[in-house]
Amino acid sequence: MQTPNKSSYDVVIVGGAIFGSSVAWWLSQMAGFDGSVLVVERDPTYEFASTSHTNSCIRQQFSSPANIKVSQFGAEFIQNFRHFMGDDPDVPELALHNFGYLYLADTEAFAHDLKLAQQLQCAQGANTRHLSREEIAQAYPFYQLDDILAANHNLVNEGYFDGGTMFDWFKRRARANGVEYVHAEVTAITRKGNAVQSVTLGDGTVVTCGTVVNASGPRAAATARMAGLDIPVVPRKRYTYVFDAAQPLDRDLPLTVDPSGVHVRTEGKYYMAGCPPDEDTDVEYDDFAFDHSLWESKVWPAVATRIPQFEAIKVINQWVGHYAYNTLDQNALLGRAADCPNFIFVNGFSGHGLQQSPAMGRGIAELITYGSYRSLDLGAFDVNRSAACVETAVI
Repeated sequence: MQTPNKSSYDVVIVGGAIFGSSVAWWLSQMAGFDGSVLVVERDPTYEFASTSHTNSCIRQQFSSPANIKVSQFGAEFIQNFRHFMGDDPDVPELALHNFGYLYLADTEAFAHDLKLAQQLQCAQGANTRHLSREEIAQAYPFYQLDDILAANHNLVNEGYFDGGTMFDWFKRRARANGVEYVHAEVTAITRKGNAVQSVTLGDGTVVTCGTVVNASGPRAAATARMAGLDIPVVPRKRYTYVFDAAQPLDRDLPLTVDPSGVHVRTEGKYYMAGCPPDEDTDVEYDDFAFDHSLWESKVWPAVATRIPQFEAIKVINQWVGHYAYNTLDQNALLGRAADCPNFIFVNGFSGHGLQQSPAMGRGIAELITYGSYRSLDLGAFDVNRSAACVETAVI
């Protein structure tokens, strides 16, 4: 464990994974912000962080305009990564592998919903296409489509990118710009009236602060409770499998979202599949126990049924991670606590976090610096909303 260099900071960020580091980096180079920033991370290896278990994909196929705009900026950020990082030649270029997402509909109602979503996405500038069964078969003849009526697909700014490199450079550049990272755990947050005064670390060190940012991922509720606040975010397990195929496909496999709830996509020369457990319940923060029956009972049957060429496949890697699952509506929870405005949330991304981190990190940095969102209106994700932010495209 480490002790901070100072006893007081303008901003203390609780959690140093993708969102803590995104907010820290954006703050460190934002015109108008000249304050001090401390990032407190309980596990600097990030072994169990949701960021380390991500599938590193991005899509524009959402059903709410706010989510579409957030991911459109994410694609812009990825494709211009070096420029956003100050045109430093040491910063690598990031590629976006555009195999797209393919949502398959097996009912008339689902097909209708996909058509409405496609129209909305196109109105927001996305290139989503609504495909008939025949059009799917023409583009991807390896699917078994007897039960499928339609699909949505987008080959522009949808697919895989190197999220680990983006995360690494958020941290590197934040540190280079003066942000301090410490290996420590926040064990208490002191409030006086409607304002946070300080955080206490595990060794008893008290750090006073002007603003606290909750970037604790699946632990968001535990951090909020220290300040006498509540947030509907819980850990939920999500399983990922990387497999080799005896008969590989002759083209990229889109991230195929099967009606069964299983999704599968290209992963270099291999393939990656994932799903929630059958009973999607809240789990403990440190529960990463693996259900080894899930592959045989759910994932492999769904994959082999949808793509008969995948009858003979071999798992070469597998892991379980946690979604920071927002039980209200599976969308981000952002902004100032209503009764404690110097406590700021950036939580509840429910599996969308990596792709949304550029826009959401920028937005929180603007909120701290200017008192409002400037580049993109993120009001739909306000943590104090009473009505759900309706989003049907949740994986």
